[in-house]
Amino acid sequence: MPTVALQAHYDGVHIVLDEPYDLPANASLMVTLLPAASDEDAEDAWLRAASANDVFAFLADPAEDIYTAADGKPFRDAV
Repeated sequence: MPTVALQAHYDGVHIVLDEPYDLPANASLMVTLLPAASDEDAEDAWLRAASANDVFAFLADPAEDIYTAADGKPFRDAV
């Protein structure tokens, strides 16, 4: 069986899939709890964690500044 990500929610008693999926009985599952959508600090926490992570340290290297304001074309949303 391939690994798939399925959207679901907890109804207070059971975990309920949001879309039908042919899931065999006794299939192994991994459940990941996501922060509540009403958690106002969740986005700030993710942004703080990402900005403090060393994985982005290479962006401070001047050698990474290969583009200028003259590169590309301005982006305009269709009105």
